Amino acid sequence: MKLGLIGKSIMNSSSPDLHVRLGELTGIPASYELFDTSEQPIVSLESEVKRVMTQGYRGVNVTYPYKEEAVSLATQVGEGARLVGAANTLVFHGGEIQAENTDFTGFISGYRATVGTRRSGRVLLIGTGGVGKAVAFGLGKLGAEEIALMDLDAGKSQRLANELINAGFPASTVGPEALETTAARCDGLVNCTPIGHEKSPGCPLPKSLIRRDQWIFDAVYVPAVTEFIAAAHAASAQVVSGVSLFVFQGVDAFKFFCKDAEKRALADEQAATLFDHYKQTLLQEKSV
Repeated sequence: MKLGLIGKSIMNSSSPDLHVRLGELTGIPASYELFDTSEQPIVSLESEVKRVMTQGYRGVNVTYPYKEEAVSLATQVGEGARLVGAANTLVFHGGEIQAENTDFTGFISGYRATVGTRRSGRVLLIGTGGVGKAVAFGLGKLGAEEIALMDLDAGKSQRLANELINAGFPASTVGPEALETTAARCDGLVNCTPIGHEKSPGCPLPKSLIRRDQWIFDAVYVPAVTEFIAAAHAASAQVVSGVSLFVFQGVDAFKFFCKDAEKRALADEQAATLFDHYKQTLLQEKSV
């Protein structure tokens, strides 16, 4: 099964390892190529997708900056891609293209795998870019009582709030001046900004705002333990790691690529094992 990833600056992606590993675990020989458009510029996403289709690829993942454009190429659009207005997974059926957003489903799966049936409650979400949108709609599907959105671009957070409200989910926007009071009334704190990444160190909010009765999620997973996660551990808050999003969105994408229902079930069964594997692998990389 020939798979790949199209995006900019992706040469350090762990996705090839994840999908090849899933192929081995499910008995489906899989290859996974990186099409880094920073290294090899393309005319358009459409032309690149057509090229890999003619080369017999089963599908591709799509990342920055092509996720929104990816939806427009599809003849079938799944729930996540429709809600978020972006796709990170394209599956090829002959000449047809199926678009899915497994950041959306992967967040939901990772949340449930980590905290079980805990209600998400009132949530402050910082960063309303591509991943932030997917997570926000995931929170809506999880039954969040309130999704308070904060972004340096107030217009972007307002647009997302409107989209969530139109989809039937409770959403509002808050400015930086309301960070402390909003965090104080929230059950969950979510970081969907790059802050905390090894290239953008820091914490997205004052560490003193994290409480032991809260849960937190950090979309950043390199490093596996960000400053935000370390602060949450120190406060004894419940942590949903960005590693869970990486693993579960990948498993969900692999399931879409699989034609065989039994193989999809096998991939599902391996999710928890893979989650443990990548948590340990990324933690070890941090310590080297």
